[in-house]
Amino acid sequence: MDYGLQAWMLVSASLVLLMTTPGLALFYGGMSRSKSVLNMMMMSFSAMGVIGIVYVLWGWSMSYGAQDVALLFNNPFETFGLNGISGTGYMGVGFQLTFAVITAALISGAVADRLKFSAWLVFLPLWVTLSYFPLAHMVWGGGFLSGVQNGLADLLFSGDGGAAVAPIDYAGGTVVHINAGVAGLVLALLLGRRLGFGKEPIKPHSLPLTMIGAGLLWFGWFGFNVGSWVPGDLTGDAAGTYWLEETSLVWLNTTVATCAAMMSWLLVEKLRDGKATSLGAASGVVAGLVAITPACGALSPVGSIILGAVAGALCALAVGLKYRFGYDDSLDVVGVHLVGGLVGTIGIGFLALDGGLFYGDGIRQLVVQLAVALFAVLWSAVATLGVGLLVKAVIGLRVTEEDEVAGIDLADHGESAYDLSSTSGSSRRPAVLAESKPVAEGANA
Repeated sequence: MDYGLQAWMLVSASLVLLMTTPGLALFYGGMSRSKSVLNMMMMSFSAMGVIGIVYVLWGWSMSYGAQDVALLFNNPFETFGLNGISGTGYMGVGFQLTFAVITAALISGAVADRLKFSAWLVFLPLWVTLSYFPLAHMVWGGGFLSGVQNGLADLLFSGDGGAAVAPIDYAGGTVVHINAGVAGLVLALLLGRRLGFGKEPIKPHSLPLTMIGAGLLWFGWFGFNVGSWVPGDLTGDAAGTYWLEETSLVWLNTTVATCAAMMSWLLVEKLRDGKATSLGAASGVVAGLVAITPACGALSPVGSIILGAVAGALCALAVGLKYRFGYDDSLDVVGVHLVGGLVGTIGIGFLALDGGLFYGDGIRQLVVQLAVALFAVLWSAVATLGVGLLVKAVIGLRVTEEDEVAGIDLADHGESAYDLSSTSGSSRRPAVLAESKPVAEGANA
């Protein structure tokens, strides 16, 4: 691996970090109400703070290593505190750390306006330990959902040549998006609905912030997907050639799938509501990025357009399910990330150049992708439910009704995002103004 490729990996890690702050913070912050925008952004910032530390201590060790535990996770003490990691090994740790951060931060959008900040800080390390790190190991670290031997493929097609069919998740359809989407749904159900949900309009307070956030997410996503290439045993010119060929395809697929998803979301809005909205455009962008994430290295550009168009339309329809079924997914984490992650993960079985049903390769890849998606849903649901119930029992999950009405920004942080009153700055009037202001005749000095 030459210096140029190493530099690109460090840039990619930085781009993924940009996705969380400021990208996701602005995207979710703009969608929130003005009285909770700071809390929403703080949830993204705190996810970076907490998980950055946890990942170095035991997250990397649980995700990657040589001491596998039942194909579900790696020994958390094998490289605890990065013991034994040095040199360019830190590069891989840094890149994967940013994935763990944004996965947890995504969950926050489902619980806006009502989750206590203290509960969030306790939830974060427990959840990544029980849900994210194991799934990362299972999918990318040699565990149950990795490769072709002693795992899911063998279980499904044992003795029938099925070991040649490996699950495909290029950059996180299961580990990141299905995982976060299910966790958001479970937490939303544990918390209950916001006051006034379904009875009064709860609108985004700043769509320009949301669109800026969506643009930053799109930009940072090139680090997310294009940075997820795996060189294997290649070195020198061979590795460089492989990198250029694969990452060029991944970049293009990521772009066109996102374009198609945005346009199909807007089309659904226009046909259904008569208007194509800026919120729809921003949400469509994210839906397309989510869907192409697991599939970006397996599809053709045309296949990516098809996948993006399907994801945009289905996610646009899915965000309305919360009103039909009564769960309060505040900022549409379920509708965008869970549904988009499922579309992308399962869509590989239809559209993959190698193994896809539409290319005449049978249903084996599709069956494997369905099984992987279902397993990720179940694992995340059980882990999140356990962590959520524990935090609820120990310190409670939800702010009081009074604090929810007043605004979680003031209740949990003692701040307001838009304090335009005369007391917003220093309480002391500048001396020059005090001296120059005339005193009305007869008034007390």
